[in-house]
Amino acid sequence: MPIYEYECTQCAKVMDVLQKISDPPLEKCRFCGGAVHKVMSQTTFHLKGGGWYVTDYGGSKAPVSPSAETSTPSVPDTD
Repeated sequence: MPIYEYECTQCAKVMDVLQKISDPPLEKCRFCGGAVHKVMSQTTFHLKGGGWYVTDYGGSKAPVSPSAETSTPSVPDTD
């Protein structure tokens, strides 16, 4: 069952309500009896399965070429 978020227009309290999709929306605040309206809130979103950055690319590092490890920058001699 989804969780819906409602906000009261009188006391400004926000409440989470576990409701069936087929249930009618709430009309009264359970705290003060004022009118309520549904609030659109951010949801938690998880990408699961293969092909996503966290599972496929997050832990690997780019290979280092052998020539980059052994070469040192030359510093001109100023003496």
